[in-house]
Amino acid sequence: MLDIKLSGAPQGNIKCCHLWFYLSYAPWQAVYPEAVQSFATMTQTKSFRSLGVLALLLWCCFISTAFAKEPMRYIYPPPESGADVRMNYYWELLHAALEETSPQWGAYTMGTSSKVLNAARAELQLAASNEVTVMARTSSIDREKTLLPVLVPLDKGLTGYRLFLTDKATQNKLNAVRTLDDLKGFSIGQGVNWIDGDILRNAGLRVVTGPNYDSLFSMLAANRFDLFSRGVNEIGLEYAVGKVTNPELVVEKNLLLYYPLPRYFFFSRTAEGERLAKRVEDGLRLLMKNGKFEKRYQEFKRSILVDLSVAGRRVIRIGNPYLSAATPLADKDMWDTLEAELKPAP
Repeated sequence: MLDIKLSGAPQGNIKCCHLWFYLSYAPWQAVYPEAVQSFATMTQTKSFRSLGVLALLLWCCFISTAFAKEPMRYIYPPPESGADVRMNYYWELLHAALEETSPQWGAYTMGTSSKVLNAARAELQLAASNEVTVMARTSSIDREKTLLPVLVPLDKGLTGYRLFLTDKATQNKLNAVRTLDDLKGFSIGQGVNWIDGDILRNAGLRVVTGPNYDSLFSMLAANRFDLFSRGVNEIGLEYAVGKVTNPELVVEKNLLLYYPLPRYFFFSRTAEGERLAKRVEDGLRLLMKNGKFEKRYQEFKRSILVDLSVAGRRVIRIGNPYLSAATPLADKDMWDTLEAELKPAP
């Protein structure tokens, strides 16, 4: 705490000033450290004493009012459809990080933007600092050049563990697949501008793209491609919804494709974007330190794996050359190997 003392001023008033200055000091120190320190130095001079407590109170009121009127705005894209609940965990984690930092950073607002945008359009909005101020996206070198990531894998790489939606006839053909070369005989559906498509192509796999999330399910039903590759954190609910209109839909039962794929919170590369990102990073680090992050993640993982059979699957691993050098691959605590879950049942 920065302790300001004014000689000649009533001590009761000074204590009051200390309290108000403390309540408003932390966020301004983070943004304007030199200005705050200059103010503190100025209060020690003789010329300042004549201004007395009034000037200090005005300063504190200005700070408090400014922060009260301008809560930090976290606006994210709404789901692409009413059945799309893929992102719920990530926005709940964002809310937890913001709550954790409320004492230090103050008020915030959090909600969806007014327009439904596909991922590519939402990313353009974020880069241009328009309506969207935060996204939770899988990462790539190019994305990290355009947008500012908070380098904490939100689902500990769970999105990189991939299962396939397919149909019953294709499942019979897949029973013979043992290797990556075997898998190359099947076409895989992915969304346009999804980094997954680039990763699959780089491994020599055939990729068919759809214009948006919903279209991929109708394309699969129309046999436009053989497999729809989904993260283990996505496929359970998607299968439950999809089989209502497509009774031939199944979750492929033998294979698991893996590549390292972190999902981060992204912000615009602006002064405000940096400020929003810093608060979220502070919050995520606090959640990791106090164990709340791991608790949330484990609950999330249990909820998505409870109805999926992953034990004993044949794992096909491919590389991801689109990760930046900043990816925290060496920090093993940030990643989940699913070692226990993938072990064959006794």
